[in-house]
Amino acid sequence: MTTVSVGRDTPPATEGPPPGPPADRPRPRRRRPHDQPPRWQVLLPLGLYLLFTLIPFYWMLLFALREPGSDSLVPWPVTTEHFEKVWTERSFDTYFVNSVRVGVATMLMTMLVALSGGYALARFRFRLRMPFMLALLCSQFIPGALMLVPLFEVFRELSLLNSLWSVILAETVFQLPLSMILISGFIRNVPPSLEEAAWVDGCSRLRGFRAIVLPLLRPGLVAVGSFAFVHSWNHFLFALMFLNSQDRQTIPVGLNTLIGSDSVDLGALAAGGVVAAVPVVIVFAFIQRWLITGFSAGAVKG
Repeated sequence: MTTVSVGRDTPPATEGPPPGPPADRPRPRRRRPHDQPPRWQVLLPLGLYLLFTLIPFYWMLLFALREPGSDSLVPWPVTTEHFEKVWTERSFDTYFVNSVRVGVATMLMTMLVALSGGYALARFRFRLRMPFMLALLCSQFIPGALMLVPLFEVFRELSLLNSLWSVILAETVFQLPLSMILISGFIRNVPPSLEEAAWVDGCSRLRGFRAIVLPLLRPGLVAVGSFAFVHSWNHFLFALMFLNSQDRQTIPVGLNTLIGSDSVDLGALAAGGVVAAVPVVIVFAFIQRWLITGFSAGAVKG
């Protein structure tokens, strides 16, 4: 007896390339992420802003480096006559040293006082804490010119007129409110558990602060210190009111002496502006990384 197996018929195998999309179908284009704009939309505004920022600096360098009486738009041949004039004849060497003393002293005093006050605001809970912080914020709306007469009387009673300490103290007082608020925001970003672990190991509060919190506050301290230094370096009003003799003046007041009642020596004024701007530019070129990190960290909480 023969048996016949009944099953499904399998189609014969065909040779050829595997099936795929039709040759005339275009490939899908890779889409740009929605959060990434085209490159020209980023480079064009940045280029315009850079051009708008650099033109005044170039104009200042042009007047400072080209020869007197020249109207060329390129400083060639280069001359240092204006720098020699302001540095020797106009006593800018003395102004520069005085500005460095005021800026460094203001920076150190602001950092020290703001560090202690900011730690108290961040770690301790006491009555009138929020009204005190509100008063610190409101003090930023008080113009410095409004406090000139009271400060003048205070410094006269303390025999601090015509002394660099009068400018240093005034600058420190006006820098402290914002600096304390920023430092308190930096300290809040440091977990209190780190300090508590140091206390358990036998550290005092001061030693725990120095060993745990202070190293983590480096970006914040750089931000606060640089802000205080630049403000005191560029401030004109306090130095003009509290300092009388020429050997006590700072660079902003020295620049004002270059402007006469009938004429202005543009070359000397531009050279003095370069002398005033270059140190600040150099400092910011070295600390920009810590400065940006510090301001961004202090803006998270507070």
